[in-house]
Amino acid sequence: MNQHPSLITLQKWLDTYLNFEKLPQKDIFWLDTMEYLCQITNHPQKSFPSVHVAGSKGKGSTSIMVASILEAAGYKSGLYTSPHILDFSERIGYAKGTLPEHVYEAAAQELMATVEAIIPENLPGQRPITWFELVTTFAFLCFRQAHVDWAVFETGLGGRLDATNVLEPQLSVITPIELEHTEFLGDTIEKITGEKAGIIKPGTPVVIAPQKEAALKVLEAKAKELQCPLLKVEELIQVQGKMVAGKMELRLESKLFARPIITQLSLLGDYQLWNAATAALAVKTLFPELPEEAIEKGLSQAKLPGRFEVIQRQGIDVVLEGAHTPTSVALSLQTFRQYIKDTYATNTLKKSLDYASTRKPHLLFACAADKDVHTMAKLFSGFGSMILTRPGGEKQSNPQLLQDAFKEAGHEFTYISDFKEAIQKALQQALKDGVPLLVTGSFYLVAEVKKMLQESSI
Repeated sequence: MNQHPSLITLQKWLDTYLNFEKLPQKDIFWLDTMEYLCQITNHPQKSFPSVHVAGSKGKGSTSIMVASILEAAGYKSGLYTSPHILDFSERIGYAKGTLPEHVYEAAAQELMATVEAIIPENLPGQRPITWFELVTTFAFLCFRQAHVDWAVFETGLGGRLDATNVLEPQLSVITPIELEHTEFLGDTIEKITGEKAGIIKPGTPVVIAPQKEAALKVLEAKAKELQCPLLKVEELIQVQGKMVAGKMELRLESKLFARPIITQLSLLGDYQLWNAATAALAVKTLFPELPEEAIEKGLSQAKLPGRFEVIQRQGIDVVLEGAHTPTSVALSLQTFRQYIKDTYATNTLKKSLDYASTRKPHLLFACAADKDVHTMAKLFSGFGSMILTRPGGEKQSNPQLLQDAFKEAGHEFTYISDFKEAIQKALQQALKDGVPLLVTGSFYLVAEVKKMLQESSI
């Protein structure tokens, strides 16, 4: 992928600001700085209608699906997600790809000129502006510059105090919630849900994906308090589907649809069936008369880097999956095993049809310091080789905790502190043994693997 010159310049400028994604810190969440940035840029977030998506898992996939359906229906749809894997433009673009260079350039120039003209004493609380606040403002400016018909925004962390929460959306979407980022969002499902529910706006419809009972109660109470129409996916849509030849076959039935939605998803995993149902309900809520064909086309075209992305290299599959919570890792492992069984049992081009029962896949794993690595470590089984490392060169990790967790889980593994060396060894071993390699635990690790695959002949 060729980087946009203006984005390269912008990133160098952005890197001079505090980046919470790379260096997590407590007590740096507030909305008044975002409100100030929106004010001095003439409120770009109000120049387009929007859909706002929060949750613990599935929010990125659901966001791309919503944007993709809107595009299939003929709307120019902006999409804001995080993190990016290789190219910064993955965060801010259309459902199908990047915005034009002139859009990025004009928005970058406006952002940098405006911010550099700020008198520090005028900032709310005289607090420094953070990296994510600037990137979110940049997204607003890009979508205004591009004259999008709609924009879909995925929250970064939480919801209530997330930089994206200056939006006044036409629809809010809450994907499944679990214990995550407990240091920042709270140590119970109820507390975390309260933070996610902060994106719900008075009188604005909210679509709720299947939830744990504790989370559902909080969401129902919030919707009632704000007098919001509450649409539960489980109650309104019947979901069926399975993996067939490396694709997810999907069937959705609902009184809201003129006929069943029948399509194939490129995004793999049973949980993607529910993400698709959530996205379909979201768009049908906005546009009750939307043709079913647009939903089918949009869902089939939705792709997202690093979400069970399969890259074939010299006859083996390298599966890139940025799962980093116990629940998402468990679901990913279920999908991985299903993919192996399905692909190697049905594809006659593969050399080993009995592969799944005779040779074991390999694992490359790393995670950030704030993750529940002890719970995740217990989930891994059936791997012939496990290599552990750091999640890239910028994300904080805890190597000792990582190794202790895998020892306690009874695993044999190799720890390599140099992540580039670890990636190279994992790829070479998988190629030598002729088995798939699962790369998971961190989007940062996934990004480094994808980068190496693109730049080398491994």
